[in-house]
Amino acid sequence: MASNALAAALARRNIHYGWVVVAVTFLTLLVTAAAMGTPGVLIVPLEQEFGWSDAQISSALALRIMLFGLFGPFAAAFMNRYGVRRVIMVAMALIAGGLLVSLAMKQVWQLVLLWGVIVGVGTGLTAMVLAATIATRWFNYRRGLVMGMLAASNATGQLVFLPLIARLTTSYGWRMALVFVACMLAVVALFAALFMRDRPSDLNLPIYGEGKITPPPAQGVGLASLLMSPLMVLKDAVRAPIFWVLFGTFFVCGCSTNGLIQTHFVTLCHDYGLAATTAASVLAMMGIFDFFGTIGSGWLSDRFDNRWLLFWYYGLRGLSLLYLPFTDFTFYGLSLFAVFYGLDWIATVPPTVKLTADRFGPERAGMVFGWVFAGHQIGAATAAFGAGLIRTEYDTYLPAFFVAGALCIVAALLVITVRKSSRKDIGAVAPARA
Repeated sequence: MASNALAAALARRNIHYGWVVVAVTFLTLLVTAAAMGTPGVLIVPLEQEFGWSDAQISSALALRIMLFGLFGPFAAAFMNRYGVRRVIMVAMALIAGGLLVSLAMKQVWQLVLLWGVIVGVGTGLTAMVLAATIATRWFNYRRGLVMGMLAASNATGQLVFLPLIARLTTSYGWRMALVFVACMLAVVALFAALFMRDRPSDLNLPIYGEGKITPPPAQGVGLASLLMSPLMVLKDAVRAPIFWVLFGTFFVCGCSTNGLIQTHFVTLCHDYGLAATTAASVLAMMGIFDFFGTIGSGWLSDRFDNRWLLFWYYGLRGLSLLYLPFTDFTFYGLSLFAVFYGLDWIATVPPTVKLTADRFGPERAGMVFGWVFAGHQIGAATAAFGAGLIRTEYDTYLPAFFVAGALCIVAALLVITVRKSSRKDIGAVAPARA
């Protein structure tokens, strides 16, 4: 295999193959996130072509966002049973298939089925749980930095590709934009097939930062036990108060990021007379600053109290959302918002993953974080549908942004109620029975 040859070549240069796995995962999350962000550019074209309301389109997008989160814990179980590479391949096929079939859609129910269900399930298989799985499975040392890099790729992919997608939509129509995204997904599937490996032990390597090779856990569980294992992990996790704090604050995180900004920002700017390409450029600016902000957050999460990091992230995000309506939607005002908000877009992920792994242990961190991330996507779906409904009923998005800003302030206060973890907390919750 190509991965064996590359691993041997890297070993001669004292480079761990885990960094190749990080690179493939980075590309996977980047392109999958671009597929997630694309519908936000297409709301106005769909309204114009089919006459659908914002609330109708937002219902499909909300369903997609919710499934994206709810499949996270089960995606972690599938990765444990069938391997990361196979899960990525299936996910790419589902997302690309759903987008390509939607080229011929005519009815709202087809939009809900294709963009809501099929694309939602496909993206759910490669949600942030994939990043958490790779970071905890391949790295002991520099795990926070790796998580920051992968989280940055997810948010950056949602935003950086949008100007190109908006330009394709404006020049050639929304169908050409979907074909472009499907081609990117095919390229990712090829890289995953060639270079992704499930565990360091597959290449006779130790986890980065350790000296001994860790054998893979025993497999052989049936499908029923596989599907039940995330539910058993959830049953144990809900007994810990920190789970509800992380779940609730990540609900707010979803409300204030991809559910609101990613989904409705371009349409919000359209309401104030900005072209889609200009609004998408502002989102791309957010993505660039988010890339550095989230990697910096990963570096900080290895060195400082993650509770206080989250306090500042949520608090500053809330202030930036409350400021947005006062930018007058000039390019200058929106650029200031993009810099301030972009640095904090997904900066909450590395500290949240670190708190999850510290409290529940590395073996179950993926599934527990999957349920925490489900809270993120439930919040995102709530904002995606709620903001669309508000605009349909009141002809403005602004109340949704004020509510999201206020919720961020509440989340900042809530997260500092978590007591500081200690080494004895790790694994304190009884292991799941599967």
